[in-house]
Amino acid sequence: MSANTSIPSWQNSAASLVAVAAGREPADLVVRNCRWVNVHSREILEDHDIAVVQGRFAYCGPDASHCVGDGTEILDAEGQYAVPGLCDGHMHIESGLLTPARFAEAVIPHGTTTMFADPHEIANVLGIDGVRLMHDEAMLQPVNMLLQMPSCAPSAPGLETPGAEISPADVREAMGWPGIAGLGEMMNFPGVIGGDPKMLAEIAATMESGKVVGGHYASPDLGPAFHAYAAGGPADDHEGTREIDAISRARQGMKAMLRLGSAWYDVEKQITAITEKGLDSRNFILCTDDCHPGTLVHEGHMNRVVRHAVDCGCDPVIALQMASLNTATHFGLEREIGSIAPGRSADMLLTSCLKSLPVHRVVARGRTLAVNGELTMEMPKLTWPGRALDTVRLGRKLEAEDFLIPAPEGASRVRAKVIGVIENQAPTRALVMDVAVADGVLSPDESRDICQLALVERHRATGGVVNALVSGFRYRGRMAVASTIAHDSHHMIVVGTGRREMALAANRLAEVSGGITVWLDGREIALVQLPVAGLMSEDPASAVAAAANGVSEAMRKCGCPLNNALMQHTLLALPVIPELRISDLGLVDATRFKLTDLLERG
Repeated sequence: MSANTSIPSWQNSAASLVAVAAGREPADLVVRNCRWVNVHSREILEDHDIAVVQGRFAYCGPDASHCVGDGTEILDAEGQYAVPGLCDGHMHIESGLLTPARFAEAVIPHGTTTMFADPHEIANVLGIDGVRLMHDEAMLQPVNMLLQMPSCAPSAPGLETPGAEISPADVREAMGWPGIAGLGEMMNFPGVIGGDPKMLAEIAATMESGKVVGGHYASPDLGPAFHAYAAGGPADDHEGTREIDAISRARQGMKAMLRLGSAWYDVEKQITAITEKGLDSRNFILCTDDCHPGTLVHEGHMNRVVRHAVDCGCDPVIALQMASLNTATHFGLEREIGSIAPGRSADMLLTSCLKSLPVHRVVARGRTLAVNGELTMEMPKLTWPGRALDTVRLGRKLEAEDFLIPAPEGASRVRAKVIGVIENQAPTRALVMDVAVADGVLSPDESRDICQLALVERHRATGGVVNALVSGFRYRGRMAVASTIAHDSHHMIVVGTGRREMALAANRLAEVSGGITVWLDGREIALVQLPVAGLMSEDPASAVAAAANGVSEAMRKCGCPLNNALMQHTLLALPVIPELRISDLGLVDATRFKLTDLLERG
């Protein structure tokens, strides 16, 4: 079954909307006997009807019998709540390991009908060409997959080398594409604060087009640097982890985006700005940022975030506002999406409970897309070209010797900088630890939770390998985990305790054109193949989730107890989030935004 990929504009629908609401023409669909969750007035209106024509709401009121004709579809809600289709204010499709069509399949049954997606993952691999491919498949979908043009490829100029770069000219071009909602998260916040001409030019191109600049201020410093960043133009921020972060964003006229992803649990600490401090909830938005396929398949998407917000003490209707109208208003689309009201796109879900939010039916653009968790139509798909399927180029076969870390001559122990992983958070710790030396090289130390970490260049076939150390995964035995998802430049991250296993894992990913692999004692025990840019699969979400679950189980088999450890693994190369990271250029002090030596001097 083909999807209805668009609805008539309001101008082209106005005559029909008026005629149906007045009773002169029949509606296409009438939903009767529902409890209308009105996010404009913050009311729940009992025993109401909703009429739809040409994919838009025409009448929302106590009795729509005057809108019914011979061809009208009648849907009895049987007292269920009619809730606006849920909006994700900030997310990355690639984090689901799925192409846009497969991602839509995964989230529609959970009630998500609008996504504001920043495809900066593929931008770092394929540049504007990759963004265009994402855009083209997103535009085919029967829900609203609106893209934000990536702003930072690379995320930290001078500290990493991506596969491709995004320029101000690229941003200016993309602002003219349909379905572009604004500029993706401005991760290079030091550049904005320092007045970097490239960053300011991208912001200017976006603001001149009347669109929204996404923010990313990943620092606890709320002094002059934060104020300078806010003055630079970013209109929202999702990197807050404390109540004061949310409050500070709101006070500066930014929207505080509170995220609950697969590994980020930042809602509970910040929502008290509303529930306890009483701040105006219109300035707060719920989002996911990053959700892995297992989360999407087994736990949900934006419905999961809303449930969590309610569990944290938020009024259910306020939580729903933060996942619908607030988001639409922020992006200047409140007349198009985000509420059940006349003229808006007919996006809604039916649920029997606003706290647990089971999703019984999902309607988008006036058509039922899912019933009780099952899709009722197929999502249209793009044929991905060969250039997007051949992106893992090592240039040579890697050997165990590539992962040696030489020690100073004669040393038996050294003081070394070690990346410290923090469970359920994006930041890392910059640790300094004593590391043993054996046969002239630094040695992993299972007893002290010190593993080897490597960044393998995979875009230009240079054969380059940068080695470092990481703590927090608690791996045991001779093992390795490798991934071509390595935010944000997406080279290849390899973590291990066995150098032979690290080489085997890296070579395996080159063989299968990307993905995630786990090796133990010289054999592969789990694999997710991600051939689209080394980031995504065209397989159904359930299959990818099963493979990803296999990777998680394999990581646990290797001793790692962390919740969603794979997310921490893939973020080890992200130099715009403190404190210590790795890149193809070396070890990065992500607090001072400078390269730093692995070994302590003196």
